[in-house]
Amino acid sequence: MRKYIGEIMLFTTAIIWGSGFVFSAISLDYLTPYQILAVRFSIGVLILSIIFSKRLKQIKKSTLQRGFILGFLLYFAFLLQTVGLQYTTPSKNAFITAINVVIVPFIAFFIDKRKIDKFELTGAFLAVIGIAFLSLQLTAAEINLGDLLTLGCAFGFAFQIYYTAKYVKDEDPILLTVVQMGAAAIFAWIFVFARGELNFSLQWEGVLSTLYLGVFSTTLAYCLQTMAQKFTTETKTAIILSTEAFWGMVFSVIILSELLTGRMIIGAILILTAILLAETKPSFLKKRSLKEIKEIK
Repeated sequence: MRKYIGEIMLFTTAIIWGSGFVFSAISLDYLTPYQILAVRFSIGVLILSIIFSKRLKQIKKSTLQRGFILGFLLYFAFLLQTVGLQYTTPSKNAFITAINVVIVPFIAFFIDKRKIDKFELTGAFLAVIGIAFLSLQLTAAEINLGDLLTLGCAFGFAFQIYYTAKYVKDEDPILLTVVQMGAAAIFAWIFVFARGELNFSLQWEGVLSTLYLGVFSTTLAYCLQTMAQKFTTETKTAIILSTEAFWGMVFSVIILSELLTGRMIIGAILILTAILLAETKPSFLKKRSLKEIKEIK
């Protein structure tokens, strides 16, 4: 029963994150990217601090240091993503961001010298083709600035995922998340003050969209993901959360009436296939081969 509850939580997380791309686009009509991120992370750290107030008493110096690093990576990844959304569409922004799970193995290869197998290499290749179908036009001069910024955001999230995997082995994941959110909020407000963007729009549509990002896409989604991973495997987690990109496209088509083109569909399928192949295919094959060996015996 816990297994199914965990999977439902992960699907809910993927849907929330996918819808977040659309609400980010709506918020940008009323607030700047810097203002949106400042409010979003502030809401996140406030709610998490209240919910897990008792755990905060157990926080360590190493948690503060590592959480600060993760907060730095998280903020700049979100910043590139949100600014990129000003120049590209929500569905393209969602799908290009999603290739961060394919980039992670290459980061591990260059930093830890971890071997890259053929499935990860094939997945990366498919992702590049998918981005071309989704984002690029016939000439290089027509490449969208938003697409390039979003690609930078994908690398930022990839590094954040890589270092989270290293740090969480020795830290309380909840406390690490709280510090990470707090650090991201600090960086966000520094940029808001530095740019002099202290006049916030209070129009209800912009306020509600930004609140949605803070309460659901940041606070609730991260909590659901953390709890869900106690009940399901890493492989299933990767598969389910990778559907975030699909939901991003679905919500942009339904809510923003974005035109769904053939190129967009092909690119989406290729990138989603790349994510699933790079993250799950090797383990599936290993499990299958072991099972076959047992059957032979």
